[in-house]
Amino acid sequence: VEALAAFDGCALKKTATNLVFADGNPQARIMFVGEAPGADEDRAGKPFVGVSGQLLDRMLAWIGLDRARFYITNIVFWRPPGNRTPTSDEVAACLPFVVRHIELVAPAILIPVGGPASEALLHRGEGISKSHGRWYDYQTPGLAAPIPAMPIFHPAFLLRAPAQKRAAWRDLLSLEQKMGELGFS
Repeated sequence: VEALAAFDGCALKKTATNLVFADGNPQARIMFVGEAPGADEDRAGKPFVGVSGQLLDRMLAWIGLDRARFYITNIVFWRPPGNRTPTSDEVAACLPFVVRHIELVAPAILIPVGGPASEALLHRGEGISKSHGRWYDYQTPGLAAPIPAMPIFHPAFLLRAPAQKRAAWRDLLSLEQKMGELGFS
């Protein structure tokens, strides 16, 4: 957090109200990484606290997870003006911090939330509609072993496209199954 507070390499810092770093349990075995803070997150200084975050919390509660059992952050730590998608330059500026954050937390499971987070972390070109619910290996030089990673739809997308909630439910069941396989369901 201190390194980010001192970092001036991302222009979003100048227009945001707060640095939005992370929430939940940093010792948790599951780490979610979203796109960027929205207006509610910028005000609160915590990720996923607005309407879409509340939906995510309800979804995860269906499989027995709450913020004491997972950790959550974003690929960008400051709110883009107007809640726009972060630019590739903004993501590139923040990504080294995100990668190091993941390495330090060393979760057993990594869940990119939405297309921009999935692309930034997994470098998959097919888009979230094709990659969601599929397991990939996330690896960096600072990790002892690859981490199983599964992209999921962003809850803001599910609020706009409720027909995709069935697919999101299947993704959550796949996450629950992976938790069981790894011995912490």
